[in-house]
Amino acid sequence: MQSPQSPELVAVLAGRRVAALTGAGISTDSGIPDYRGPDSPPSNPMTIRQFTSDPVFRQRYWARNHLGWRHMDETRPNAGHRALAALEHAGVVTGVVTQNVDLLHTKAGSVNVVNLHGSYAQVTCLSCGDTTTRAALAEQLETLNPGFVERIDAVGGLAVAPDADAVVADTESFRYLDCRRCGGMLKPDIVYFGENVPKERVAQAYSLIDGAEALLVVGSSLAVFSGYRFVRHAAALGIPVAIVNRGRTRGDDLATVKVDGGCSELLALLCDELSPMPLR
Repeated sequence: MQSPQSPELVAVLAGRRVAALTGAGISTDSGIPDYRGPDSPPSNPMTIRQFTSDPVFRQRYWARNHLGWRHMDETRPNAGHRALAALEHAGVVTGVVTQNVDLLHTKAGSVNVVNLHGSYAQVTCLSCGDTTTRAALAEQLETLNPGFVERIDAVGGLAVAPDADAVVADTESFRYLDCRRCGGMLKPDIVYFGENVPKERVAQAYSLIDGAEALLVVGSSLAVFSGYRFVRHAAALGIPVAIVNRGRTRGDDLATVKVDGGCSELLALLCDELSPMPLR
């Protein structure tokens, strides 16, 4: 384990074109808790089987998401997101593969972003493939459920998960919608546990790493294969792998250097050391 001011981290990345892989840990400083960090609250992430097989479960989910997506939409990038964006604009970072659905990399100014697990901001019909924005659906749900948001806000203490889910007690009265085009099941454009990442996104991520000279992993335990496979791919290519995360990760044995520390602090340091452009 290296110091947060690790010269080894800078040395591994300096002078190289760097692809970044990020997880929920990079967004904790923006107020979105991660799943597996040392201080993370207990969480049972949505599975695709639960969502598609049980209308009562879908009702509970949409009630919680009706509140959770708003919190995520209002969340702002932190210094870590801004540092990666600055490094991309400086030509150091070639792009970001993120396991997050919060769009904070794009909000921070990153251009080449692969949203591996989708986005909280879009909704898709599982039958006809029609898409709509989450904001447009929210307006329709507001009409169906007048006063719901205000009642929950009055209770306070809303806890939001990395997939825009939220802990809400009163969901039994909530009314949700099916696709207005075909009557099919609507689902947020988020890859749930047990669901496959679309092949084109995986191909984009592999291509980004193939074109890089180092891989920087930030804020991911790499516990799920959808992220871990890219660390294995980089190691197989023989390019250095640098990992920044609080606590152990599944990829530690493949890392050239591992730093145990906060994402925002370390990425701001890297931006200062690797980029001629000042971080704003």
